[in-house]
Amino acid sequence: MREEIDLIAVDDGVEVYLEDTGPLDAPAILVLHGGPGGSSYTLREGLEEYLEGFRVLYLDQRGGGRSPALPEEPGLFTIDALVGDLFHLRDHLGMDSWTLLGHGFGGLLALDYARRFPKTTERLVLINPWTNFPWLAGQLYRASLGLRGIESHEIELEPEDAYRLLQEAFAEVEPKAAFDKLLFPNQHSRMEYEWMAEGSTVMGADTPGRMFVLNGLWRLDYTPFLLEIQVPCTVLLGALDASSYPEAQTITDLVGGQLEIIEGAGHYPWIDQPQAFAEAIHSALLGVH
Repeated sequence: MREEIDLIAVDDGVEVYLEDTGPLDAPAILVLHGGPGGSSYTLREGLEEYLEGFRVLYLDQRGGGRSPALPEEPGLFTIDALVGDLFHLRDHLGMDSWTLLGHGFGGLLALDYARRFPKTTERLVLINPWTNFPWLAGQLYRASLGLRGIESHEIELEPEDAYRLLQEAFAEVEPKAAFDKLLFPNQHSRMEYEWMAEGSTVMGADTPGRMFVLNGLWRLDYTPFLLEIQVPCTVLLGALDASSYPEAQTITDLVGGQLEIIEGAGHYPWIDQPQAFAEAIHSALLGVH
């Protein structure tokens, strides 16, 4: 299989790591990993077999994963900056358009790119996307209560309260423990993901995540912007992923398109329910050919 690995300049002083795989003349899919920060490594490990026959681009977003580190300047880590990188990347590759496949935080980037550049977006495939961060903060707070044996309850959050609530939660439990409780339906699922992630020896600094927090990520509810998106969209949701289900159903309510609920699956549905996930993603990609 063809594979080209490169660092590509997308902005003044900013380069991103890219794995360009598959036939050059095939429909192109850009894979956007979660985060902020992180790496496309585990998504390639998990999704590659489902994307055979396409030209697939695995990107490590700016400052994270195998992309070069950047200074700790909040202005370098904004949604606008990351979406701008995608525009420059597509231009560099000489592509007229592509399909965006976003997971978690990557779903937010895919949506905003489609909103800003609809003529170069064929379609969106979103897997357990994150778009409402105050809601996610409430979920993490409830997870922290559960980990401490305290009965959970519904929380009405104002955007400015979200980060305060997270600070309270993470003062009592490790952030990873709270996220794990939301993302994984069982211990086996978590262990399989972590085994897969161990293969990536260079994960980069946590600068992107910390800078996005400083920029107020936990106050961002992207829901009002969804009304501006006019491209075909499919949302795949693991019914046991408490970081996105049921909130992300709002995307297809407002954008239209197809919603696929994958029963018994968490944040990484290809791990939990591979057969159901295969059927769902193949259906989502039918219109790409």
